[in-house]
Amino acid sequence: MTSIKDAFTAADGSRKKAFVPFITCGDSSLDVTEEALLAMQRAGADLIELGIPFSDPTAEGPVIQEANIRALSGGVTTDSIFAMVERVRGRGLTVPLVFMTYANVVFGYGTERFAANAAKAGVQGVILPDVPFEEKAEFSEPLAAEGLELVSLIAPTSHERVRSIAREAQGFVYCVSSLGVTGVRSKITTDIAGMVELVREASSIPVAVGFGISTPEQAARMAAVSDGAIVGSAIVRIVAEHGEGCVPYVEEYVRSMAEAVHSA
Repeated sequence: MTSIKDAFTAADGSRKKAFVPFITCGDSSLDVTEEALLAMQRAGADLIELGIPFSDPTAEGPVIQEANIRALSGGVTTDSIFAMVERVRGRGLTVPLVFMTYANVVFGYGTERFAANAAKAGVQGVILPDVPFEEKAEFSEPLAAEGLELVSLIAPTSHERVRSIAREAQGFVYCVSSLGVTGVRSKITTDIAGMVELVREASSIPVAVGFGISTPEQAARMAAVSDGAIVGSAIVRIVAEHGEGCVPYVEEYVRSMAEAVHSA
């Protein structure tokens, strides 16, 4: 089975730059999500973040909030997402997958049950942006028991905590490029290189940058000073614009972004 580490590892074993697209499961339907996952793999995605919809996604801006509402209104459940992932794995999806959701979703489902079913479906990790580093054991330990990694986040306000987070991080470190919620930004002014250096002083774990990236130029700049770029809102906006017919547009966009990251 694939691992998160594989996303950042070239065939010869050296470190490579990874492009990590995000999509909200069930927007506009789980069938669309399934086809989009296969399209993103074809287009060069190295790892894919799967958003499990939640009614109060506090880290998300309007674009992903609205995607959550559309998906939940369509009747998407955590169990139906697990089933979709297992199905698409059977269709040849081999890239690592990471769920991005909130503590309430996992806790409400039952943490041990969530971990077991996510692993069975073929997921490699989980991102929970509302779980503080100091309280992560409640989730990381049950996930680890099923072979899943809890991905840690660092932000421009993390400062002296960055090294502590990096020392215990699993999979990769998600570097939040900007203060505030997710969403496309015209400029990213945070000292990303400085944040990445703090991680590398404490650990050899890969660092990927997300929040606000939307153009190949931005993705290349972020990947040049880190180990990869994460893009969510720009992809979710394409899904919202084209609905059931979004897959070829998503594939085209992901290909342009992946090429930019891989050439950084």
